[in-house]
Amino acid sequence: MTIRTKRHHVLVAIAALAWGCSAAEPMRVAPGTATPIDLPTAIGLALAQPAVQAAAHEVAASEAGLEQAGRLPNPELAYLREGQQAGTRTTTVQINQPIELGGKRQARVALAQGSLELARSQQLAVRRQTRAEAIAGYYEVLVARQRQELAQSLLELARQSVEVAGKRVAAGKISPIAETKARLAAADAATELNQARAQLTLARTRLGALIGRPAEAIDVAAPSGDLPQVQPLAALQARAGDAADVRQARSQLAAQEAQAGVERAARIPDLTLSVGSQRDEQAGRRQAVLGLSIPLPLFDRNAGRLQAALRRADKARDELAAAQTKAASALAGAYTRYEVARSEVELLRQDVLPQAKDAYELTLKGFEYGKFPFLDVLDAQRTWFQAQSRLWNSMLDACRAYAEIEAIAGTLEEDKQDTKRDSQ
Repeated sequence: MTIRTKRHHVLVAIAALAWGCSAAEPMRVAPGTATPIDLPTAIGLALAQPAVQAAAHEVAASEAGLEQAGRLPNPELAYLREGQQAGTRTTTVQINQPIELGGKRQARVALAQGSLELARSQQLAVRRQTRAEAIAGYYEVLVARQRQELAQSLLELARQSVEVAGKRVAAGKISPIAETKARLAAADAATELNQARAQLTLARTRLGALIGRPAEAIDVAAPSGDLPQVQPLAALQARAGDAADVRQARSQLAAQEAQAGVERAARIPDLTLSVGSQRDEQAGRRQAVLGLSIPLPLFDRNAGRLQAALRRADKARDELAAAQTKAASALAGAYTRYEVARSEVELLRQDVLPQAKDAYELTLKGFEYGKFPFLDVLDAQRTWFQAQSRLWNSMLDACRAYAEIEAIAGTLEEDKQDTKRDSQ
């Protein structure tokens, strides 16, 4: 095989790689033993894991607590006997019924309702965080796989470059230093491939732990090349008040205010109504017993517990204001990172990648005609691959920012599902 034929084969390999690595037509993965999953499937599997389901148990417990809070206090059956000698003793049987005053039952129900809303907000926060982690983990596996494929293609081209350089050195066309540098480039490419494989394994392990599947059984569906869509900043800021942390802080404030209501109602003593029958054996008759008792709030008026509840409500109110500010700031930061990454992706797709590809092909053709040294071919080759790697890094940054936005504000579709679930 002639040197020119070998160069032609290198150019054909480069053209095939360009077709497979271009942003418009992302590379496909050879079918394997694992069944590829798409992003909605990964999210659904993550939300079905025990860590997420555990939050639902707290909601169910709070619902049971709300049902219990509305119950009336149980009556008390009492038996009293005075005297031991038959014929002179007196026995009394009565029922004592506590009667709550001051709105204690309503306050107790309000506290249970606040606890239920807090449990629901915590469940929503867990669901949103898990959903965001699934999104980020999915794209981490996707990008790690693309990096491995890029590294594999780069290694193949680097080995072909070593062969070309070796034959040109044998023919006396180039210096042996060029062959040495080509071998160094091949060694670097092999190292990058090993690192890419390790990164893919780690990404699959993290995603597998999240969705409950073994790492070796995880494969992601082929990418579409499109970034997930994000609402404008104004719309996101409008949803800042619905952020998971803000919901939790708002529910915590409602619970603390309800607790203050419970302590306020506890300052009013409850009545105890007694109804019964008394038999006097000495008199030989039975008579009705009617009684009414009420504690005297002389020493304990529950002032300390009420003040503590009010101060905790003030604390919850300040925490709500802080959570609102933090959510708005976090959304703005995530949106900025998303826009920066998205702009970089567009720039790389439209300008950098086509130019890097053209530069490499022109340099390779110039090398064939003796216009460029072989080292320029290696530099152009690595520049092209670095541009492709940078594209995937930018896409991963954009997807991570999108996942962060999802963790903070969620989506309208998710909120509809949560509302439907809560109403059931």
